[in-house]
Amino acid sequence: MTQFTKGHTQMSSRDRGNQKPVNVALQGGGAHGAFAWGVLDKLMEDGRLGIEAISATSAGAMNAVVLAHGYSLGGAAGAREKLTEFWTEISLAGQRYSPVQTLPWEKALAAFGCRSEFSPTYQAFQALTHMFSPYQLNPFNFNPLRDVLEKVVDFDHLSKCNKTIRIFLSATNVRSGKIKVFQNNELTADAVLASACLPYVFQAVEIDGEAYWDGGFMGNPAIFPLIYNGGPRDVVIVHINPIERKKLPTSSPEIFDRINEISFNSSLMREMRAIEFVTRLIDESALDGRKYKRMLVHSIRDDAEMAQLGVATKLNPDWEFLCRLRDVGRARTAEWLDKNFSKVGQESSIDLTEVFL
Repeated sequence: MTQFTKGHTQMSSRDRGNQKPVNVALQGGGAHGAFAWGVLDKLMEDGRLGIEAISATSAGAMNAVVLAHGYSLGGAAGAREKLTEFWTEISLAGQRYSPVQTLPWEKALAAFGCRSEFSPTYQAFQALTHMFSPYQLNPFNFNPLRDVLEKVVDFDHLSKCNKTIRIFLSATNVRSGKIKVFQNNELTADAVLASACLPYVFQAVEIDGEAYWDGGFMGNPAIFPLIYNGGPRDVVIVHINPIERKKLPTSSPEIFDRINEISFNSSLMREMRAIEFVTRLIDESALDGRKYKRMLVHSIRDDAEMAQLGVATKLNPDWEFLCRLRDVGRARTAEWLDKNFSKVGQESSIDLTEVFL
């Protein structure tokens, strides 16, 4: 079982004035993580919720460390500034190094509703990465994300700062198949890249003799660190991958997209099922509510918007695209706060059975 260190001084609600304390769980999803950027930006701007801990994976892990670093330097304003800086750098790096450079005529087709998975550029990239491994295609293990992370985040400061947001980053141990959770004192660029290591694109990230792939295979995001760590009962899950699709996928790209979404939602669905089971036992007095924590679960998502985006757009570094997702995330968060702020600390704002079972 993963052990959690005790050396980090978690901020309490007293440190945050009258804010309601919550934990946040951030899914991964490449460039679609700009939606979570918008969610976090709005939460920081609104100021009524105090984020005490974040469990995150892949692009969510990047948002988490950038937010925590910015917060440690300048509070909510510093967090917002760092998130904007990070996604700006992601766009600039993507324009220079993206493996899928969309051609102008392909952008024109996309504007008329043609899915990006049908792009010959993306099809060639997908065929290449399924034929050759990253050890063959990228023998020098170049990853532009490392430069962006090290430019935006001072990991030495973040890992030693004992008065900031608690971070839990998930990665998958390639050899054992088990989840690895990196905490604040273990935060490095390698730990974040391990959480975001897509095995078709990047070589496994080696840390202390162990090899890691993307955390989404085992925890996207992992909820159990937020439960075991104590602190607030409220967990706000920021979804990137649509849970539900109304339209039956029939084309090859649509089927591939849906398989990807189901796979990267599966670990979260299992944890939510376990939480619902324990909650039901507490409500039925089969478990002692004084000994077992009754989790309050909240969800910020936009399945309708995200379902329109194919998996290829997870590699899209276009600034206009990233800002559109940011603005969607901000809008959904504003709606969620208006509707559900009063429930925080009192009850779940979603029906776990309806959404996850």
